[in-house]
Amino acid sequence: MEDGVDHLAFERNKAQFDVEDMKIIWAGSRQDFELSDRISRLVASDPAFRKDDRTRLIGRLFKNTLRKAAYAWKRINELRLNEQEAYKLRSFVDQPAFTDLHWGMFVPAIQGQGTDEQQQKWLPLAYGMQIIGCYAQTELGHGSNVQGLETTATFDPKTDEFVIHSPTLTSSKWWPGGLGKISTHAVAYARLIIGGEDHGVHGFIVQLRSLDDHLPLPGITIGDIGMKFGNAAYNTMDNGVLRFDHVRIPRNQMLMRVSQVTREGRYVSSNVPRQLVYGTMVNVRQKIVADASVALSRAVCIATRYSAVRRQFGSHNGGLETQVIDYKTQQARLFPLLASAYAFRFVGGWLKWLYMDVTERLQANDFSTLPEAHACTAGLKSLTTTATADGIEECRKLCGGHGYLCSSGLPELFAVYVPACTYEGDNVVLLLQVARHLMKTVSQLGSGNKPVGTTAYMARVEQLMQYHSDVEKAEDWLKPNVVLEAFEARASRMSVACAQNLSKFANPEEGFQELAADLVDAAVAHCQLIVVSKFIEKLQQDIPGKGVKKQLEVLCSIYALFLLHKHLGDFLSTGCINPKQGSLASEQLRNLYSQVRPNAIALVDAFNYTDHYLGSILGRYDGNVYPKMNEEAWKDPLNDSVVPDGFKEYIQPMLKQQLRNARL
Repeated sequence: MEDGVDHLAFERNKAQFDVEDMKIIWAGSRQDFELSDRISRLVASDPAFRKDDRTRLIGRLFKNTLRKAAYAWKRINELRLNEQEAYKLRSFVDQPAFTDLHWGMFVPAIQGQGTDEQQQKWLPLAYGMQIIGCYAQTELGHGSNVQGLETTATFDPKTDEFVIHSPTLTSSKWWPGGLGKISTHAVAYARLIIGGEDHGVHGFIVQLRSLDDHLPLPGITIGDIGMKFGNAAYNTMDNGVLRFDHVRIPRNQMLMRVSQVTREGRYVSSNVPRQLVYGTMVNVRQKIVADASVALSRAVCIATRYSAVRRQFGSHNGGLETQVIDYKTQQARLFPLLASAYAFRFVGGWLKWLYMDVTERLQANDFSTLPEAHACTAGLKSLTTTATADGIEECRKLCGGHGYLCSSGLPELFAVYVPACTYEGDNVVLLLQVARHLMKTVSQLGSGNKPVGTTAYMARVEQLMQYHSDVEKAEDWLKPNVVLEAFEARASRMSVACAQNLSKFANPEEGFQELAADLVDAAVAHCQLIVVSKFIEKLQQDIPGKGVKKQLEVLCSIYALFLLHKHLGDFLSTGCINPKQGSLASEQLRNLYSQVRPNAIALVDAFNYTDHYLGSILGRYDGNVYPKMNEEAWKDPLNDSVVPDGFKEYIQPMLKQQLRNARL
């Protein structure tokens, strides 16, 4: 292939819509598009942020991360970027760093759980990065079970201090990002002990290192937990281990917005409801859902572009071989992931609105929507991160052997992303939380408490229990109301069945443990319904641009029908549809792939990712893959010398021995 030629230009000419219009739809608004476009190009054009050599920097990896983080902070200040612009810049730098936890967890924890006085003291220091913080909650022995944390914070009334202590090996703080080598402070979570009484887990601001020489303070044992999965990947982050040996902090360093400890040692709950703590959790999880759409769309962009460049088999009379993207097996694996990326984008946008709505209600002491919002964000965090991690790996496979190269960008993307399935709530544990919310909703159906928000469909449970799809031909599956009713019936029937089975147990908790797998399946069905319904709602909005709405309708149908095909057993076993209707859904799904094919490259172009951000030779905008792969290979340090280091010491004697053996 000729160097510098845009090998995907022909594919882009096939598009049946204006990609610039779709870029705005993907971004959320013209303002958001212009912001992302401006900041991404700013980062891509600055040599200080280069990342093509990242996989050859293992020895200097962490120092390189520190350099980029410091340089990013310098540019943020020089350009006087606002909070949103600074967030965009850090995201486009695209390298996990201690700053992620400082801005993403440490600052929000103080904002959400600190008193006005504490915020006035600590936030200016954090905003100016005069202190660098982390979020020290997870321990060696406890992660998801926060109430099982072992670190203690014992109040000493004689000195008006808390004594922070790690009583066991398993109470060591383990995994907090930024803790290992950089953080000067932590919001550390510990069991509050007053006069021998345990008041549960609370947050404390604890200084870890000296602000003069960065050495650990007395009583602090701290370090990095070591190399993690992947090549460079998440190893740019200093995940740490921390132990406290009777470390004393002032009483006013307990985060006291929700509850306080007085000078006399009395435990007092404030008039600020404890539910406010969950507001921060809702915020963090809605951001994780938004990040899922970004990570999946990156992988899909790489796999789609490469699938159009790669040719294998099908040559006739010496002509060109078939583009891999034209094989139905490739389309059936790739296009549902493309549809999922768009689906997650739209549900992420809705979650952002939900968080803002919940925040306004909380400030007005209205907590009515908080339980539903908490369950919703927990479930969607689980659903989207699981699908995204699996989807990135599928995209690697879709790129064949070349996808295994680090230069493809996919191995590192997977290694960086996959921890999202565990942090901020293990995905299975979160689904069980959703299941509890669903079981509570079902139990209250006859009491007059009308379900709200994403469980509102449960109010029609009697109708849905009698529902049978009236689909007669494949095209019927293109009707949004037909799809929506099938998903609602499936979700409600699975929840009701779980509730009925739970009622057979004398001990509800024993039943919950026994039926956990079924409850997880019910939660997944509910969460998939949410994503499908929000995609359909998006289509009901005024969507500008010629042909854009049509393509989104196709993607919405692909997402819904792919889920129906994947979970066909659920739809059949609950009686929502019959086998013939299931076959018609699969038939329509195949037809939809053909409608995506001419637009595939334009649909991933709409993500508007620079080559710098993608970090993939296979996903290059110009499609000039093979010359660049060859060029990249010769940059590998192993090719610095023709004869490798160690050859004379180890291999040459072995070869000479073989020659002597051959003469015998």
